[in-house]
Amino acid sequence: MKILNYFYMLVLITVSCNSWAYGSGSSSTKACAKPKFSDFVPAENTEVASGSNFSFTASANTHPESIKVIAKGLPTVIKITPHEGNSYKVSGTLPESLKGTFARIAIDASAQNNCNGTDGWLIKIAE
Repeated sequence: MKILNYFYMLVLITVSCNSWAYGSGSSSTKACAKPKFSDFVPAENTEVASGSNFSFTASANTHPESIKVIAKGLPTVIKITPHEGNSYKVSGTLPESLKGTFARIAIDASAQNNCNGTDGWLIKIAE
């Protein structure tokens, strides 16, 4: 009986040591660093006139050519310029057709390792 107990203990130790040898595997995969957006102008829930300008800052890891901005489902024309700290200043104009409504300015962009980031803010557009 004692020999059988020693055998079970040996099997348990062997199995647990082998499973620890492989680790979690997280060190072999690279982390996804999504682009971040900040400094939204106009501020969230602010009332603005139709055709107003907007701007925000995109983090340094953002691919500038991948930045897309949509206001209430309508594409907007944007201008991207380098900004302090290797970030990007993005500016544009709201579509003139948006009047008397709330609109979400939605941002979509990608960074290294095909990491996509989204953000946005809500504004009220006067009539």
